[in-house]
Order: sequence, then C-alpha cells, then structure tokens
Amino acid sequence: MDKNSKELLVKILFILCVIICLSSLLNSAMALVGGFIFAHFLGHPFVQYNQRAVNWLLKIAIVGLGFGMNIQDSLMAGKDGLSLTVFSISLVLVSGFLTGIFLNMNRKTTHLISSGTAICGGSAIAAVAPVIKASNQDISIALGVVFFFNSVALILFPVIGHFFELSQYQFGLWAAIAIHDTSSVVGAAVVYGDEALNVATTVKLARALWIIPLSLFSIYLFKGKNSRVKIPWFILFFIISILINSYLTLPDFLTGSVTLISKSILVLTLFLIGAGLSVQKIKAAGWKPMTLGLVLWLLISSISLLIIIKL
Repeated sequence: MDKNSKELLVKILFILCVIICLSSLLNSAMALVGGFIFAHFLGHPFVQYNQRAVNWLLKIAIVGLGFGMNIQDSLMAGKDGLSLTVFSISLVLVSGFLTGIFLNMNRKTTHLISSGTAICGGSAIAAVAPVIKASNQDISIALGVVFFFNSVALILFPVIGHFFELSQYQFGLWAAIAIHDTSSVVGAAVVYGDEALNVATTVKLARALWIIPLSLFSIYLFKGKNSRVKIPWFILFFIISILINSYLTLPDFLTGSVTLISKSILVLTLFLIGAGLSVQKIKAAGWKPMTLGLVLWLLISSISLLIIIKL
C-alpha cells in the first residue's frame, strides 16, 4: 500500500470512529482511551484541527446539557459547592507554589499547572498564560501534565465512587472539585448518572468563573501590564439554556433529544482529546512537572473526597 492510500485509509477509519462516538456505542472512558490508542498507532490525520474542534464541541455540549437541568437544583448545587470551591482553589494554589519551590521548578510552569489543577484544566491555563506571558514550552508542559491526570481521573473516579458508595450528588460534587478539565468532569459524571451529571456540570462551570479573579491575581503576581482577562462567555449560554428549560414549557422529546445529542458530542470531544494526547507530550513534560501535577491531584482528590463523605 502506497503512502497516499495509507493516509486515505487512516482518514476513513478516523471518520468511522467519529461516527461511532456519536452513535452512543461508547462511554466517555472508552472514547478517551480509544482516541489515544488510535493516534498512537495510526497517527492523527486531522491534527491541525483537533484543538479547535475540542474547544467548540465542548462548549456546544455544555450548553446543550443545560436543557436537561432545572434552575432550582442548579442553584442549590452551586451554593453547596461554593465553600468547598474556595477552599480547594486556595489549597491547590498555595500547595503548588510551595511544591514548585521545593522542586526548583520554573515559576511560570508551576503557576500554570497549579491554575489548571485548581480551576478548570486547559481553560484556566489558556486564560492565565497570556497575562503572565508564559512561553509556548511552559504552556505545552502544563497542558500535557493536566491532560494526563484528567485522563486518569476520567477512568478511575467512577470506580472509586462506586467503591465508596458515593451518592449521585456526592460524586458529582467530588468530580467537579477534584477533576481538572470540564470535559473530563462531565465525562466521568455522565457515566455515574444523570443527577451526578447535573451537579458536576453546574458546580464545575460555577468554579470556572474563578478564572477571572485568578487571572487578575496572576497579573499582580507576575507584574503584568496591559494584560487582558479572558472570560468564558459560553457559561452565559449554559445558564440561558437552564433558564429556558426551567421556565418555558418545551416538549419532552425536544429537551431529551438535545440532551442526548449533547452527551454524544461530549463522547466525541473526549475521543479527540485522547487523540491529541501523545506519549511524546507526556515524556516532554519531564519528571518535575509530572511530580507537581501528581502531588496536587492526589492532594485535592483525597481531601475533597474526605470532606464530601463527611458532609
């Protein structure tokens, strides 16, 4: 088989995988691992479009999931998660700063990994990086570390949740607090159950709003000037979709269909995230950033789990 024929075959297989992801035949963990395996052995035929597709598909999926939620339940979940959110963000940022000093790490890489772990993974890194004038290497390392532990959490958290017999509410809250990236939070919660999904999505997106004060703090910390703070505007559309579902009488088949399609889009998003995560990226991060990411991940996962079990 010549090179062109091989490339065409890989593209066809990739498109088939996309269709399978949209068909609801795969769960979140299978899609993530499947994407990683596909790209590792066959390569990614559309790698130049991967990150943009992930960004847009995730936002579309999140907004669509809002049509399956009720405003009263969402407000209650957000309120209950507020104190734990403030505590966990402060804990991760301070612990990351101290661990970075101990490991003698680059200050900007440390701050990016800590920010991604504290709030919402890649979104927080993307928001903070420009205001601290981080280099491409700093950003790549931080993203590699955060996405690796996101992937592990997506697979392990539902297993741990069932082991400790967490309720739907408890698991949703734990996932929102302890898993970095929104995609993996929603991916883990959708496997656990609908209530867990609603709680996790609401608390995580409320947590994402802390990107704004974090970015302002980062400007002060790194003495940045004339830096712009990126606001996650898609959260506004998520809130609007919840309000529409709560106060307008929409046909059940319509809201149900939108929610189902959104879950399928989320599975596809996780497949693309897996396809964009390579062994080379993980190795390139180095042992110090990986150690920092591991320490912070274990810290926030274990402490938040203990608190939630005792609530």
